[in-house]
Amino acid sequence: MPELPEVETIARGLDRRVRGEVIASVWLGEKPEPLKSPAAEIASTLERKRIERVRRVGKHIVFDLESVGARPPSAAKRKAAQPPRKAQWIVHLGMTGRMLVCPADTEIAKHTHAIAHLASGRELRFVDPRRFGRLSVVPQADFAAAGAEPLEVDLPRFLELFRGRKTPIKSALLNQNLLSGVGNIYADEALFRAGIRPKRQAATLTREQLTKLHQALKHVLKEAVALGGSSVSDYVDADGEEGFFQLRHRVYGREGEPCLVCKKPIKRVVIAGRSSHYCSQCQK
Repeated sequence: MPELPEVETIARGLDRRVRGEVIASVWLGEKPEPLKSPAAEIASTLERKRIERVRRVGKHIVFDLESVGARPPSAAKRKAAQPPRKAQWIVHLGMTGRMLVCPADTEIAKHTHAIAHLASGRELRFVDPRRFGRLSVVPQADFAAAGAEPLEVDLPRFLELFRGRKTPIKSALLNQNLLSGVGNIYADEALFRAGIRPKRQAATLTREQLTKLHQALKHVLKEAVALGGSSVSDYVDADGEEGFFQLRHRVYGREGEPCLVCKKPIKRVVIAGRSSHYCSQCQK
């Protein structure tokens, strides 16, 4: 499943390619699973809207929309005027979801569940073979992630989130109500760089260890965003390109391979149903 760096990369690419475009009409497929909002509501919310910008919120891609023709009120009428109508299109990619920008005459791929016809003649398509992705709309533009933003959370807030929790630190990092966007890959990589085993109970970590983890997590996420994310399965960005951070993985997916620091074999353990990779020598 795409994590924060992958979703950030896709959102930036989409923003670059479709910002300012007007959605003329919308086609939605017959499969009900991808639609978190009713089909009629999705269509009515998107049609005749301009894409103001595209950004990431947690693991979601958010299209900020404004009504076509909305203009700032004149100085004389500013107090009495109503603000332009805003809305949001929320896309969660699930495990295999992709957002494609293509000419209207491009062959429609199998498992295409939504097509936004743009006024420029291009189309924005949502393709998802496994149908774990979700499409929804927020008419009043107030979508927010449940947890803190990992790239922005400061140290005091980070300490507050994890101090005293009687769960494995790996599980806590994956809890989207605490941090929104961190997934399996980057939790493993951050814990390795901080020298902390994934099974360690969060409550046993010292302030110094949590400080190292805070720094390591931000560093790993920023490095991964700079490299376009990790292509370990189906992930490609908005231009169809793979990421390169998988070439920098130190523990994730390297079970049995020598640690890049101490040469001991990387181990794998299952925590709450998720594989976790670590070095028994470098992580305590």
